[in-house]
Amino acid sequence: MDPTAANRDTASRPQAERLDPALIRLGSVLILGAVLAQLDATIVNVGLGPVAEGLDTSMTTVQWVSAGYLLTVAFVAPLSGWLQKRYGGKRVWLAAVALFIAASALSGLAWSGSSLIAFRLLQGVGGGLMQPVGQSLVARHAGPKRIGRLVGIITVPVSVAPILGPVVGGVLVQWAGWRWLFLVNIPVALIALALAARIVPADTAERDTSVRPDGIGLTLLPTGLAALVYGLSQYGPSDGLGQAVALAVGVAFLSGYVLHALRTTRTPLLDLRLFAGRGFALAGINTFLLGAALYSSMMLLPLYFMQVKGVGAFQAGLMLAPQALGSALITPLAGRLTDRYGPRNTVLAGIALTVLGTLPFTLATGEPGELLLVAALFVRGIGLGAVVPPNVAATYTSVDRNQAPAATSARTVLNRIGGSVGTAALAVILQSALADAERHGAGAASAYAHTFWWALAFSALTLLPAALYPRHAPGKG
Repeated sequence: MDPTAANRDTASRPQAERLDPALIRLGSVLILGAVLAQLDATIVNVGLGPVAEGLDTSMTTVQWVSAGYLLTVAFVAPLSGWLQKRYGGKRVWLAAVALFIAASALSGLAWSGSSLIAFRLLQGVGGGLMQPVGQSLVARHAGPKRIGRLVGIITVPVSVAPILGPVVGGVLVQWAGWRWLFLVNIPVALIALALAARIVPADTAERDTSVRPDGIGLTLLPTGLAALVYGLSQYGPSDGLGQAVALAVGVAFLSGYVLHALRTTRTPLLDLRLFAGRGFALAGINTFLLGAALYSSMMLLPLYFMQVKGVGAFQAGLMLAPQALGSALITPLAGRLTDRYGPRNTVLAGIALTVLGTLPFTLATGEPGELLLVAALFVRGIGLGAVVPPNVAATYTSVDRNQAPAATSARTVLNRIGGSVGTAALAVILQSALADAERHGAGAASAYAHTFWWALAFSALTLLPAALYPRHAPGKG
């Protein structure tokens, strides 16, 4: 081999693999959509009380403002691959952002609980497409040799966004009113739309108009999930029959989807055959449980501070800031911890810290002081930040490269379904506990303590699949 040629190849390799400014700009613009989508999953939680009061509706109804958004994201995320192939990634991403802007404006103008839920479902369609399509475009332009470093830079705000949501929400509710929980998206999304139109290259050459979606799956899976979550969210003797019917419909449609997904020769909406692999099955179960633990607690924590501690929305948001800080500090290091100690040890440590940080909120008597709660939330944030990156890594290392798109869709679906189920379940548990506390002359603190035990149980459940993760990182041990 010619030594001169070898030297030229060695010298050119770093140049070819470096993260040039154009690529970083591209990733930053596209990831802005993902940040908006993730932030909107939890930003409204601190304002659920004011929203319910402003629209004269119940907490059981208004929790669908959060749960419905998460559920819609889960529905549309699997469609992202088909839409990109048929219409091109840039075109789909721009359309998703435009829809998100329109739905945010409508949500800010909502006149009733039902109208707000409907507009939030529409917003979920845009949000559910922005994140996976943006990630796909980033991966495509970065290439396999640069995607790891680029993702390491741009995923920190995406990971922190759901935890930071209530903090931002508290500021908006206090100083601008609950409607700005939705209207605040508009200027940010307009900037992202304008920048992406100029920066993101067109990809029309990769379009394939012959690709068709999984029509049967689109009928069975969303209907089954919506019916199941609706059934789980109902409470009270008068809703017994409706709850039973909804649960029966949900189980029947989901069973039908399982049979369809395992038999179809096309790519199903959610490819259940991925679960045949032990690694993906464990990561998938943990993804579902993590979604339930994270999003349900993000609904519960702001309400606790406002109804038990008696603070306003702004103060409630500020008291949640330590959780966001803890997550932001540990998330960039979580990948290195996984490489050094393995995914199992990292995830188990993160779950243990999450449980420890939740424990003070279960105290029904002798309400914990603010200093203890702030410290607990910081610990909880570290735990949440340590869990997510190794779980994502476990998802992708358990499948072949050509299965990565299906794994991405499955992971998004499972996480958001877990979030919607967990949010609906805790809303029902909280409402029941508050009603019992009122009947027995107890305060709201005991009701929240009871509900937080359930939240703690959601987090503790993630220990079971995590304990079966590989001890060592891929290629080690």
